[in-house]
Amino acid sequence: MESLPGIFMDLALILITAGVITVVFKWLKQPLVLGYILAGFFIGPYFKWFPVITDPSSVHVWSDIGIVFLMFALGLEFSIKKLKKVGATGAITALTELAIMFLVGNTVGHLLGFNDMSCIFLGCMLSISSTAIIVKSFDDLKLKQQKFTSTVTAVLVVEDLVAVLLLVVLSTVSVSKTFNGGALAMSMVKLVFFLIVWFVGGIYLIPTFLRWMRKYMTEETLLLVAVGLCFGMVVLAAKAGFSTALGAFVMGAILAETIEADVIHRLITPLKNLFSAVFFVSVGMLIEPAVLGKHWPAVLVIAASIILFKTTAATTGVLLSGKPLKPAIQSGFCFCQIGEFSFIIAGLGNRFGVIDQNLYPIIVSVSILTTFVTPYMIKGAAPFSNWLEPKLPERMKKHLMNYSEHSGGDAESKASVGLFLRKQLSGILLHSAILAAITLLSLSLLRPFLDGLFQRLEIPQIWSRLIGLVGTLILMSPFLWAVAVKNVSKKKIREMFDTYRFSQAVVIPLLVLRYFAALFAVGVVIAGYVNLAVGFLMVLAVIVVAVVLFSRKADSFYSQIEDRFTKNLNSRQAQAAFQIPAGMENEFAMERLRMTAASPLAGKTLAQSEVRERYGANIVTIERGDTIIDMPGKDHIVMPADILTVIGTEEQVSAIRGDIEKEADLLVHDHSDHEMHMYRYHVEAGGPLCGLGVGQSDLARVHHAMVIAIERDGKKIVNPDRHTIFQHDDILWFVSPDELTLTGFEKKMVEI
Repeated sequence: MESLPGIFMDLALILITAGVITVVFKWLKQPLVLGYILAGFFIGPYFKWFPVITDPSSVHVWSDIGIVFLMFALGLEFSIKKLKKVGATGAITALTELAIMFLVGNTVGHLLGFNDMSCIFLGCMLSISSTAIIVKSFDDLKLKQQKFTSTVTAVLVVEDLVAVLLLVVLSTVSVSKTFNGGALAMSMVKLVFFLIVWFVGGIYLIPTFLRWMRKYMTEETLLLVAVGLCFGMVVLAAKAGFSTALGAFVMGAILAETIEADVIHRLITPLKNLFSAVFFVSVGMLIEPAVLGKHWPAVLVIAASIILFKTTAATTGVLLSGKPLKPAIQSGFCFCQIGEFSFIIAGLGNRFGVIDQNLYPIIVSVSILTTFVTPYMIKGAAPFSNWLEPKLPERMKKHLMNYSEHSGGDAESKASVGLFLRKQLSGILLHSAILAAITLLSLSLLRPFLDGLFQRLEIPQIWSRLIGLVGTLILMSPFLWAVAVKNVSKKKIREMFDTYRFSQAVVIPLLVLRYFAALFAVGVVIAGYVNLAVGFLMVLAVIVVAVVLFSRKADSFYSQIEDRFTKNLNSRQAQAAFQIPAGMENEFAMERLRMTAASPLAGKTLAQSEVRERYGANIVTIERGDTIIDMPGKDHIVMPADILTVIGTEEQVSAIRGDIEKEADLLVHDHSDHEMHMYRYHVEAGGPLCGLGVGQSDLARVHHAMVIAIERDGKKIVNPDRHTIFQHDDILWFVSPDELTLTGFEKKMVEI
């Protein structure tokens, strides 16, 4: 008999143990993530009274898949527009938290007696929060739709990006003992470049592809395509030197802009739940009681520093970004733990032998301890805010309110050269990244392919290079036009010269930069294909760019590309009933909620539900299959699986969400005590049923019974209609939930 691979035994042990313990935690009303971690401890190598995992390496592979699905689902619930909206808040908060926690980590490390390099690594470990733990806690606590969670997500994205840069810096410092600013700068450039290319290319291509295959799409094919795209981006991210979690989040954020996002999220939720359970169990397997017993003072000090200072630092960062006190506290209390990136940083220090050997097990123990605290900190944020706010001095509350209201700046200050400068630089950056991507693909893929093809055909290489060069320049032409002349109006520039003093010092160099970027892109392509003298390259580049500048076709082609990109970017937003004006976004929230079968509102009219009276919210549309009911009236009935567009304040939408998306108390109901009785009756001449039709017999109305068959002349009439006449010698079969005693023919009726 073929031996069973160890991964089957391990998965059986993981899932059975996790299932049993999480049932206990559900009964105790505790976060499930803590149950997973405890299950991991029981089956880990440090608990000797329970079967242990035989192949930890395979389990870690499955746990990495869990992180991928967690981040993919997070990206689907987020979006590029949300990231742009809270991007400044995320950057300010993350950088504030990172700076403070780096100093705290250094200080705590020196107080505990670690060497200088260990203190630097400890500061970096304490700076990065656990995305997986926070996302899972939001899921368990039903907080994913709260407004502050978008701020938290933005901070986590920035932290993950910074963590990638930290790994580059720490690697160079560990090897050379010096700081390499050039390597860090190149890593930042590479990161920005790939993010731009991924998002722009993804938004342009993927919604278009999904729109094309929509008429052939089933849930099965959509799941396969979505998961395939997710892992494809994971591979691209890994090849580019970034984390797999970042790649999964990017693909999720791209798909979040499609109208298939809600269906994809529903389809991948079971996969996310399965693999994320394995991830958290694998974290629990790292719990080592011996380390806790030997180094418990260091573990407690570092954990307390994280909970106190990291929470305070994150809250301060959110306040500095201009958010009010309550969402700042709710956001800050989420960042009270460290996680997977901290393990990676500690492992890096171990590999290079530059940190204390006890630091890795200590930091793992700290991560486990702070993970246990996280759900309770998140739950306690709102009560703490409600307790703290009345105790603050009125002067402080007034300053915080004024700072929050004026942090966005006024409209007048935005209508300046600064806005023009930001718009132009962002355009140059975007289109230069696209040109660089086309150049890299052309030189690394197209040129070798054409050279090999023409060599096999015995055609001189010059023709392959010429075809490749011309084709690449044609493909680049609309973007060359965009980087050189798009959004440059002579009238607008002349008005700026007349309105703003010294604007020439900004506008003229900017225009020169645009022309130089276009020339440089053309020069690099020509050099890659032809390798001629620099002077000739520049002359030819000027000619090509001049053609592009006066080419209406390039203008038209780019406009088509931009229109398609904009349509894809707004495709999901276009599904909304309407758009809340920008000035009212802080007062209103609008969500699309799916009605569950367990909802107390299901099957009722809007008047009976009293949505406006009980919740203060409004239902503006009802989606039922292919039908959309706008402004439903009070007599409209809401049914399970309806998608309701609800508008109101954040508190009102949150209140009605709990009833609309209410889950059943039991996943599976036992109906074994519900019994249907079957009866057999012989129709005799002159009997009470002979000569009557099924409808005339009143069996259904009076006796709560249903005729399901009639035996006549050796044949069966199944489910006879109401006009069928009962005849002499018919055998009737009928069912009823009641124990029937029918007056007049008890002896002829037999219960089967």
